[in-house]
Amino acid sequence: MAEADLQQFLHKVNQLNALVACLETDPERRARFAACTDHNQVVQLASSWGFAIGRRWGDAPQSVADRTDNLLGSSAPPAGEEVVQTLQRGPDWCLQTIHSSDAASPQGFWYDQEEHEWLVVLRGSATIRLEGPEELRDLSVGDSLYLEPHRRHRVERTDPDPGTLWLVLLWKDRPEAVVGCSPA
Repeated sequence: MAEADLQQFLHKVNQLNALVACLETDPERRARFAACTDHNQVVQLASSWGFAIGRRWGDAPQSVADRTDNLLGSSAPPAGEEVVQTLQRGPDWCLQTIHSSDAASPQGFWYDQEEHEWLVVLRGSATIRLEGPEELRDLSVGDSLYLEPHRRHRVERTDPDPGTLWLVLLWKDRPEAVVGCSPA
């Protein structure tokens, strides 16, 4: 861990300790804190009391919000929606980000695509339902999932604001080897 990261971590621990001490001596604040339903509400309430506990470890700092050159910098779309951005593409492949906010596939809808799909969660979490065989997968930051062509799947839920950010690679089979890729 770099010294700057260590200092940031220690500062957050000090802020959390101070917040805990405050909650132990102020029943009204403790009740308001206990009424929070998600991490974002906790951070916002603590901030309103002067405690800088920050976001989850690994989330993008606020200063990169809405920068087009930073994958983690986009703002969440409205609740229930997702935004797909194509980063790069070739004749048989496509690299995208998908930013979902409090979203789910429509009732009864299943993705059933011809392409291979590999995804990784960059921010937030989600639950994916798979068919053949039936499986429910909870994914969080750093988790990846490979879906072979025609593996039916649906999104059961994504996080509310700041949402769930995915990096997705889609590709079609080609008979010849892909140039530039080393064997695993």
